[in-house]
Amino acid sequence: MGLIRAAWTDVWSRRKLIRYLVSADLKKKGRDTLFGNVWWVLDPLLQMVVYVVLVSIIFKRSEDDYALFIFAAILPWKWFSSAIGDAITSVSGQDRLIKQVQFPKIVLPVAAILAGITQFAFGMIPLAALLGLLYADRISPTLVLIPVVAAVQLVFTLALGVLAAALNVFFRDIGNLSRHVLRLWFYLSPALYGAAVVDQIGGSQRLIADLIRVNPFYPILNAYRSVIYEGAPPDWTALGGVLGISIVFLLVAVWFFKRVEPTFAKVL
Repeated sequence: MGLIRAAWTDVWSRRKLIRYLVSADLKKKGRDTLFGNVWWVLDPLLQMVVYVVLVSIIFKRSEDDYALFIFAAILPWKWFSSAIGDAITSVSGQDRLIKQVQFPKIVLPVAAILAGITQFAFGMIPLAALLGLLYADRISPTLVLIPVVAAVQLVFTLALGVLAAALNVFFRDIGNLSRHVLRLWFYLSPALYGAAVVDQIGGSQRLIADLIRVNPFYPILNAYRSVIYEGAPPDWTALGGVLGISIVFLLVAVWFFKRVEPTFAKVL
C-alpha cells in the first residue's frame, strides 16, 4: 500500500508535467503528418469503410445500419490499441531522459494513455456526423452515457498500460508481441459482430465463445453499442464487474511498476 500511495502522490504532484507531456505528444503527432490532427477524424472513418465493404459486400453478412454498428466498436478500440501501443514504449523510449533526470517514471505511461482521450474525443465528430446525417432515428438520450462507459475503459487501459510499460523495460519483445495480441484481441471482441453471433458460435465452438465472453472488451463494446446503436442503457452489472476487476488490476500494476522503477535506469 505504501508503493501505491507513493504512486498516487507522484501522479498528483506532477500533474502539470503530465499535462505538458500530453500536450507535447499531441502536437508531435499532429506535426508529423500532412493532415495533422485531421487523421483522428479520418482514421476511424476509413477503418469503418473497410469493414463495411468486407462484411456487408464481400461476405454479405451484416446488421441493420452496419456502418453505425461497427463504428460504435471501432472508435473505442482504436483509442485502446493506440493508447496501449504508446504506453508500452513510454518508458523504454525515454532512456536518455531517465538516466539524466530524477523524476517519477509512472507519469510517462499515464501521460501516454491520457493523450489518447483527446483522440477519442475527436472521434465524437464523425460519430455525430453519422448520427446526424444518416441515422437520425437512432439518436437517443442514452448517448450521454458514453463518458461513463469510457471511464470504465480508461481504468482498464491505465492498468494494462502501466504494467506493459514496466515489462517492456526488461522484455523488449513486449512491443512486437503486442501488435499480434491486439490484432487477435480485436477479432475475439464483439466488434465486427454482436452478442447474437457469439451465442451462435457457442453452439459449435463453446471454448471460443467462452473466451470471447470473459474478454473485458465483451461488456465494454456491448455497452458502447447499447448506448450508441441500440439507444438502450448498458448492462450495468457486467460493466460494474469490469470496473471492479480493472481497479484491482490497476492497483497490482501500479504496485509492480513502483516495485521495479528503481532499476529502470540501470537496465536502460
